[in-house]
Amino acid sequence: MKKYTSLNDINNLQETINKAILLKKDPFKFSSIGKNKTLVMLFFNASLRTRLSTEKAAKNLGMHVSVLNISNAWSLEFEDGTVMNLTSSEHIKEAAKVISQYAEIIAIRAFPSLKDKDKDASEFVINNFIKYAEVPIVNMESATDHPLQALADAITITEFKTIKKPKIVLSWAPHPKALPHSVANGFVRLMHRMEANFTITHPKGFELDPKITKNTFIEYNQYKAFENADFIYTKNWSSYLDYGKTTNKFSNWMITKKNLGDAKFMHCLPIRRNVIAEDDVLDGDNSLVIKQANNRTYATQIVLKQILENL
Repeated sequence: MKKYTSLNDINNLQETINKAILLKKDPFKFSSIGKNKTLVMLFFNASLRTRLSTEKAAKNLGMHVSVLNISNAWSLEFEDGTVMNLTSSEHIKEAAKVISQYAEIIAIRAFPSLKDKDKDASEFVINNFIKYAEVPIVNMESATDHPLQALADAITITEFKTIKKPKIVLSWAPHPKALPHSVANGFVRLMHRMEANFTITHPKGFELDPKITKNTFIEYNQYKAFENADFIYTKNWSSYLDYGKTTNKFSNWMITKKNLGDAKFMHCLPIRRNVIAEDDVLDGDNSLVIKQANNRTYATQIVLKQILENL
């Protein structure tokens, strides 16, 4: 593996999942592979699980870790040919090359603006680092994708499925703020590579990017979509067509113990209790959210290990 900016960087997904599960049983088995190597983590946005799990994964492999919150650094310019006489102090061309001298791997977290669809879709932050950095890049969530979360979800589903091809439903949920499409997109991409009977359910008007969902079956009736589901993955996302907009309607799309039924409940966290899912769901036996969060470490660790092996 030369980099990890999307699931496409994994050649054999099932083999990688299996290796991560084995690594989970003995997380310090390869504790010398990262000796004298540094991971630099750049955060353009807030983080809890991603920051801590990525740092833990790197340290399990013997790496040094440096963390930089970009809000505490010089503001970056990403456009070529710009006259930098406004707020930006440093261009990505210099910044990426300089950081590359301090790191063997650079990991980046940068959310979308949810204002300019084309600019967000261009993944200008991640792609400029790929273009100008001289070391591998890892995506810790970008404008349109969250491949580390998707890999952790793959591990979780593999651990808890009881049939070869489970029914898995991705359900939109209400939220008071406009949220990115990254987690939902990453999960859809994952489902296209796993054996699953996959359905997306959401209110009309909250369709995701059709270039990502492709021919995935969409059911606008949540209760119908949930029938006989083995896993229900819940996540809010703002409108793609009316880009970045959200609504206070559809509070009835919250996941309850009644509509969950016997399905396993998944969510990437953080989650707003009694808005996205009620307490009885999150505190119930069918909730996998804490186990998903734990698997973030091993998803990241197997990615870092495979990159380190190719340095």
